[in-house]
Formats: sequence, structure tokens, C-alpha cells
Amino acid sequence: MTSHQSTQTMKPATAAKKLGVYLEATPAEFQEGVVSRSELSALQADPPQWLQELRRNGPHPRPVVAAKLGVSIAGLARGGVTEPLTTEQIEALKQESPEWLQRERATQAEVRKEAVRIKEKNAEKNAEKAAKDAERAE
Repeated sequence: MTSHQSTQTMKPATAAKKLGVYLEATPAEFQEGVVSRSELSALQADPPQWLQELRRNGPHPRPVVAAKLGVSIAGLARGGVTEPLTTEQIEALKQESPEWLQRERATQAEVRKEAVRIKEKNAEKNAEKAAKDAERAE
């Protein structure tokens, strides 16, 4: 019995998301085709010039812009940033440091602190449960 493994492919939008680039800024042949898993792996392992350039200078998709600014995607929207930004525009925003950006960064810092607190609390609960389970096992 032979098994035929079909090549898994993805839409260009999915591949662009996995590569962290803005689809509309990619070459036409990338946008119009399908991308196999092996092609995606090859692009990640040895990015062509166009991909290196996009990653370096943009325009960047919202998740990348948000990460570079240290805010959430929703925070970008609240700040009025709805379009992809270039690296230069992101750096300019960092330099200007508008009030909305300062506020969203503070909010994001609080969210991260709360996530750490919850993680530590859950770890404590799990440790206590494991200790009780170990006592019962004896």
C-alpha cells in the first residue's frame, strides 16, 4: 500500500501573515499564486531580496506595527492608525511619542504585568494541587 502525500498549500494572504509582511506590498507573482509549505520554509530560511526589504523597511502589517510600537492592535486603532506603516513612519511615531501612544504603551505594560501575575498564581495553585496529590498517593 502506497501513501500519496499531497502538497499542502496556502493562500498568499496566509503565507504573508506567516512571513510577517503586508500582502499588497509583495510581488505580483507571490500575490497571485499559492504557496506550499516547502516554499514557505524556503522563504523563511533564505529570504529573497524583496522579502528582506519588506521586513526591513515595510510597509508593515498591523500586528508588526503594533509590536514595533509596543501596543496592541486595538490600541493602534484607538490611536487612529489603520493603515500599514513603513519603518520610517514607525520611528517617527516613536520620536513624536503622541499622548495616545504613551497611554497605549502604559496599558500594554499593565496587561503584561497582569498576565505574569495570573501565570504565577496558576503556577502556585498547580504546585499546591500537586503537593496534595502526592500526599494522597503516599
